[in-house]
Amino acid sequence: ELPPSEFMQVADSTWLVLSVVSNGREPPGCQATGVTKIARSVIAPLAEHHVSVLMLSTYQTDFILVRERDLPVVIHTLAGEFDIYKEESGECVPVTSEDVSNGFLKPKPSASPMLHPVQSPQTRFCVLTVAPDTLPAIATMLIDVLFYSHSPPWDAATGSQDLDSITFFSFSLIEGYISIVMDAETQKRFPSDLLLTSSTGELWRMVRIGGQPLGFDECGIVAQIAEPLAAADISAYYISTFNFDHALVPEEGIAEVIQLLQQRQESGR
Repeated sequence: ELPPSEFMQVADSTWLVLSVVSNGREPPGCQATGVTKIARSVIAPLAEHHVSVLMLSTYQTDFILVRERDLPVVIHTLAGEFDIYKEESGECVPVTSEDVSNGFLKPKPSASPMLHPVQSPQTRFCVLTVAPDTLPAIATMLIDVLFYSHSPPWDAATGSQDLDSITFFSFSLIEGYISIVMDAETQKRFPSDLLLTSSTGELWRMVRIGGQPLGFDECGIVAQIAEPLAAADISAYYISTFNFDHALVPEEGIAEVIQLLQQRQESGR
């Protein structure tokens, strides 16, 4: 319903949401959460079959978006590991590979995916939620942060933002559940009794993927981050955006994360 505008870009694909629900079969030692929890079972297999994904972590769970035209490949890829259901009229109906096999072509192997540069600003972030009935109490502050807060200085020499400090604010409302990611300084502007976070109140650091807008045709971008972090059992909160991808990791683990990703970059050359 949004009116056409020269200021708005729209991706040319329609996307479907995959919600991955655990069935409790993970080994007891598996402690990673977020995108790394499904790195081996979902992210890596889809990347190997050349399926591009958008990843959206929320306070409550994680969602993977895949292009509608890739659904046959997705189902064929994941059916051996997962029970797959589709939602019809509010009911979950089992899906089998045979349901989407018409016209399915097994993808041809291709070269290893490109490894994109990663950057880690010094900004510290919070992952929060808020009860829907208290949202009106912070609505004015949300609008101010979303539309009127100042961005970091623009570096005219490099034509990019100073990544020592990055502006990043994410607000998602999915089926009534609200998730917010904001930097620690911005959080101080909100009433502390309305914003809910984990009992440990941990802070997160960001790894931003991509030296230029990534687009949607390339696969393996999420896997570039998720696989090495999963191998090291490091949790990650992942948000794909129109231009870049962002992984949030616990602050105390940022040095190890940077080292792991640098090693992957070097081994991929």
